[in-house]
Amino acid sequence: MNERVKLIRKELGMTQEQLSQYFGIGKAALSMIETGKARLSARNRNILVQELNVNPEWLETGRGNMFNAEPDLTAYRHRTDNSLPLQSVPLYSIEGTAGLVPLFADQAQAKPVNYIHIPNLPKCDGAIYIVGDSMYPLLKSGDIVLYKQLRDIEDIFWGDMYLLSLDLDGEEYVTVKYIQKSDRTGYVKLVSQNPHHADKEVEVARIRAIALVKASIRMNSIR
Repeated sequence: MNERVKLIRKELGMTQEQLSQYFGIGKAALSMIETGKARLSARNRNILVQELNVNPEWLETGRGNMFNAEPDLTAYRHRTDNSLPLQSVPLYSIEGTAGLVPLFADQAQAKPVNYIHIPNLPKCDGAIYIVGDSMYPLLKSGDIVLYKQLRDIEDIFWGDMYLLSLDLDGEEYVTVKYIQKSDRTGYVKLVSQNPHHADKEVEVARIRAIALVKASIRMNSIR
């Protein structure tokens, strides 16, 4: 069973420090569990099964699926997406990474400002704060969007919401928009949620980085 704890942690994209905090134990204690030098307690077994949706049969025997089946999710999930019981999504500052393009080009070297622990969502590559009100009231400035990076513009789903980096006269402009087909060859139409923002057609060649928005988080402060 112990070696499967490490497999679960890797599948969830969590470090030893993050999972040990979730268990409420030290990192060294978790390392001993993963290497078979200490037993997994009944309490932490229940956390894996009840909170992280781990299949108890797989945990005990290694047979079957690692995780139990999940119901359909809201957010911006596609029917082809597979959800994770819990994942640790890195939150980046695009100011700190000098923009979206450098972040996407070498995300492995980018230093997150924090991590967001989200249950029952499709796999996300990262998250950033957004600026602007073009997607208001669905999104507002200061909200966090979780994204899945695309390698090719041809992989987009028409009508879905995307995080984009556009080249505007040599400057990077980062925005979140719906992408629709354009009647003009080599162009796409960027559509806002906010009716005060007009639709805009841009050349595909000006899209320097693109990611599918998987979910959003709104930070509300109570005074």
